[in-house]
Amino acid sequence: MRHCPNWALVAAFLALSGCGRKTDATVRIAIGGQAQLIYLAATLAEELGYYRDAGVAVSLIDFPGGAKALEAVLGGSADVVCGFYDHTIQMAAQGRDLRAFVAMLRYPGLVLVAASPGINRIEDLKGRTVGVSAAGSSTHLLLNHLLVTHGLKPDDASTASIGMSATAVAAITRGKVDAAIMTDPALAIARKQLPSLRILADTRTAEGVRGAFGVDSYPSAVLYSTRAWQDAHPESTRSLARAILRTLEWMRSHSAEEIRARMPVSFRTDDPEMDLEGLRSLQNMLSPDGRITPESAAAVQQVLRISLDAVRAKAIDVGSTHTDQFLK
Repeated sequence: MRHCPNWALVAAFLALSGCGRKTDATVRIAIGGQAQLIYLAATLAEELGYYRDAGVAVSLIDFPGGAKALEAVLGGSADVVCGFYDHTIQMAAQGRDLRAFVAMLRYPGLVLVAASPGINRIEDLKGRTVGVSAAGSSTHLLLNHLLVTHGLKPDDASTASIGMSATAVAAITRGKVDAAIMTDPALAIARKQLPSLRILADTRTAEGVRGAFGVDSYPSAVLYSTRAWQDAHPESTRSLARAILRTLEWMRSHSAEEIRARMPVSFRTDDPEMDLEGLRSLQNMLSPDGRITPESAAAVQQVLRISLDAVRAKAIDVGSTHTDQFLK
């Protein structure tokens, strides 16, 4: 007996899958350090074909840091940024309308480590040099927040720009800085080369995020763009969000070994076990639904107020810096 298909279900499936529908022209995504594990979902979405399935063509453009990626979208050489959510609040303080539309992580994944003797707690950083990715970066803002919440002033420690990859590893392992804020895989490499490295603050876990920020989640790696671009390209925005959510689900449901196998070869180190350790940590950090809560957004604003006069001085509608309308 021939069975008729349930066309309501078929229609729903085609809508969710994109049905091969093309949206707009190729979307240029600027990534603030593509090889960092915290941004891996943006690359895996392409490797797995999920952008294509959602009906959007993308071009991933690697930049040395989030600040450069931000400059690209403001200057018009990119459409979307894969970077840290805090940039949308910083830009709101300058009157620029940027919105995050899908969160990839619920924890930032930034870790403060110390290498020099005599540094066993954050208070011991007074008078020391701490490596950050770049001046004014998210790593720098986190450092200032940690110093202030432990009774110090931001200028009690000096900073050095060390990047986030091989340059950061060299800086901490060769004694060019006393401490540093790092992410995997650079952190894992540094810990292997320097087993005496001590962790002072770890935002890769729920416990670490609560200890550092007082909230259960802290939005970090997101996709964001200008409100004007989203309004002009709603289907592309929705397709990007759909592809990222599908990628996050794939990463949660597959083993670290399977994830590593789908990573670009250039993203892997020569130590598979070290890669797997970083990927298992990343799996715990993945956002369950792509959303940013009002409480977590307010926590980010509070961190920025410590370092940025513009954020302190201006009444910012933080709700305007993120949206979940493209996740529905």
